[in-house]
Amino acid sequence: MKYMSTRGRIRSLSFKDAVMMGLADDGGLLLPESIPTLTPGDIAALEKLAYPELAFQLISKFVGDIPSVDLKDLIDRSYASFTHPDITPVVHHDGVHILELFHGPTLAFKDVALQFLGNLFEYLLKERGEKMNILGATSGDTGSAAIYGVRGKENINIFILHPHQKVSPIQELQMTTVTDPNVFNLAIRGTFDDGQRIVKEIFGDLSFKSEYSLGAVNSINWARVLAQVVYYFYAWGRVRKQTDCRQICFSVPTGNFGDIFAGFIAKKMGLPIRHLILATNENNILSRFVTRGDYSISDVVQTFSPSMDIQLASNFERYLYYLYDCQSGRVREAMAQFSASGRLSFSEAELARVTGDFLALSVDGEQTLATIRDFHARTGYVLDPHTAVGVRAAKELSDGEVPVVCLATAHPAKFGDAVKQAIGSAPDMPPSLAGIESREKRCEVIDADTATVKSYLTGHSR
Repeated sequence: MKYMSTRGRIRSLSFKDAVMMGLADDGGLLLPESIPTLTPGDIAALEKLAYPELAFQLISKFVGDIPSVDLKDLIDRSYASFTHPDITPVVHHDGVHILELFHGPTLAFKDVALQFLGNLFEYLLKERGEKMNILGATSGDTGSAAIYGVRGKENINIFILHPHQKVSPIQELQMTTVTDPNVFNLAIRGTFDDGQRIVKEIFGDLSFKSEYSLGAVNSINWARVLAQVVYYFYAWGRVRKQTDCRQICFSVPTGNFGDIFAGFIAKKMGLPIRHLILATNENNILSRFVTRGDYSISDVVQTFSPSMDIQLASNFERYLYYLYDCQSGRVREAMAQFSASGRLSFSEAELARVTGDFLALSVDGEQTLATIRDFHARTGYVLDPHTAVGVRAAKELSDGEVPVVCLATAHPAKFGDAVKQAIGSAPDMPPSLAGIESREKRCEVIDADTATVKSYLTGHSR
């Protein structure tokens, strides 16, 4: 399996080199040169597997340069840190199946990918005798998941930017209370989009990227998306066993387009997904794109679901590549146009394809709280606000003809204030968060400026 850039000027990379490059050197995002497809028989055989074995079987199809015994060990160690024996269990409440992705160390779906990526980085750096400085931006969950994935690991430093006072208190504490010497938390005076822009600009400085051995953990890294493909197959197997269904829908709370793009890849591989439901909060550039063909930037709004408070969805470029029939030149032109104008336009034929790939709904704050309250009243189950956005979209958009799986992207305790506002009491606090407010903290507040972040990284790289 070889990898290439969406912009066409980087090609024939090995999996290892694609992981280490992160953002492609031509500014694009890396994708496999071809997507392996599975027959119904292949998929049926996978349905019976436990999660680590399923992950090994699927990830192996995209990896040709890591010995199987080593890859299996990396995967097994990555999921040994999860607190549920099923890793990503599926529960059924009020007509929807909920895929619980929050049983990892930081109680968010990003642990599924970042525990694997942290171990993968350590393995590759040891093999190459190299060191890495990871640079990433977070809207809340990626940062802590990335930090927990690499804290204390050899040959790695990690620098995470988060928007100052624009993540939930628990999200901030999960990052800033990790005081390992290889972890650096930077609160920028700006938004997540500012942080994401800074990271892309720094990675675009190829000499700086090379000199400081920069690596990426944001979903611009293909290994992140690949690890997330697995739980779509896992959910399919569990729901099919319960319902004997022939097709399935997934409702995905979406901000940066990475999680739902993993579902898009699963569908291209042959998983019988009827619809991917794209659920956004008021930061609705992606739902506007699907429903009206309007892909244009507006101001970021703070919401009850801060991990989705994003306007610049970095993984969208990967989808554009397929929407444009794998024409890298068109992707380059589109991204240049978007950089200049803040908007993209599409033909009627392209928009017809989009609506064939996705359904979409924007859910506002009042609807989010109402969904948490009503779902809890009916079932006793507590949704976090991101998951509530997905449940609301599923209820409104699914036709009831096939089962719908809602991705539960975070534990409700991470957003206790919103939950308490909705149901009148705070959610139960899991053991991993006990006493987190009193732990030692380390964080620096800095300007949302590329030169400032570069200077900090230069002064603290080891």
